[in-house]
Amino acid sequence: MIRLEGLTHAYPGRKGAPPRLALSALSLHVPAGTLTILAGPNGSGKSTLFRILCGLALPSAGRVLVGGRDLFAEPGPARALMGVVFQSPAVDKHLSVAENLAMHGRLYGLSGATLGERAAEALTWTGLEKRLDDKVGTLSGGLARQVELAKCLMSHPAVLLLDEPTTGLDPAARRAFLDVLLRIQRERGMTVLMTSHVFSEAEDADRVAILRNGHLLAHDSPAALRRQLGRDMLVVNAPAAAALAPRLEAALGVACVRYGDELRIETLPPGGPVPLIDRILSHFRDEISAVAVRQPTLEDVFIHITRQPGDDLPTEACA
Repeated sequence: MIRLEGLTHAYPGRKGAPPRLALSALSLHVPAGTLTILAGPNGSGKSTLFRILCGLALPSAGRVLVGGRDLFAEPGPARALMGVVFQSPAVDKHLSVAENLAMHGRLYGLSGATLGERAAEALTWTGLEKRLDDKVGTLSGGLARQVELAKCLMSHPAVLLLDEPTTGLDPAARRAFLDVLLRIQRERGMTVLMTSHVFSEAEDADRVAILRNGHLLAHDSPAALRRQLGRDMLVVNAPAAAALAPRLEAALGVACVRYGDELRIETLPPGGPVPLIDRILSHFRDEISAVAVRQPTLEDVFIHITRQPGDDLPTEACA
């Protein structure tokens, strides 16, 4: 449903500096009816890609096809398939919930009974039934996000683009929003592409695409990505992890990745974790606060894939 072919984009350099490449020959296929999470560290090209997909920026080279339509050669038919939820709110806080929906519907040519039916349909999954006359500015962050999504669903989009839609929501509101999104996506068979910096949001996705420096580093299911790190990893918590890391590597002959106060040993020796834990405790018991064996998470995968030689501390967010 979404196909990127050799997408490249460069920003002009400042004061005679060479252009800055934001996307480099990026090719990506998002199958119809699937949910794909797009992740990457700061400067990875996610924001540039989202702007291009929304039609807000033209790429330097390459094509974007939406439902088989060229987004730039046939912008009208391509955009007619799409709904967009931006990171920044795109509802009028001074209008009521009902007024926001009505205004959006009229922009799509809806009126009369059809407008009312679409608005009612878009609200069936929300908690807004008794808040239709309330101004959006008086709603909680979670309810305001529900207005955003309901507004986009009124046009029955085949493709839904979301740019970090849960930003600013508390964990309960985030989970509720995602549960609703997943249910609607499955029921309608929508194709959803969503950027996110919260790795738990990717667990229910069909596929996860990871960018760094404008390049696509990985694009696979969450389970397949986790398998890249094997079944188990060892995590050592230490207040002075930076100072401990080189000493631990030298004493035990293992490679570790520092992430905050954690040292992660992603490749365990043939003997398994128990002998290694014994050696760690015998050498560094007084310098560590905890040792644990656990299976890799998507956050671990992200750190592993996006880490570059010379990185001292892996990126802690993919915003």
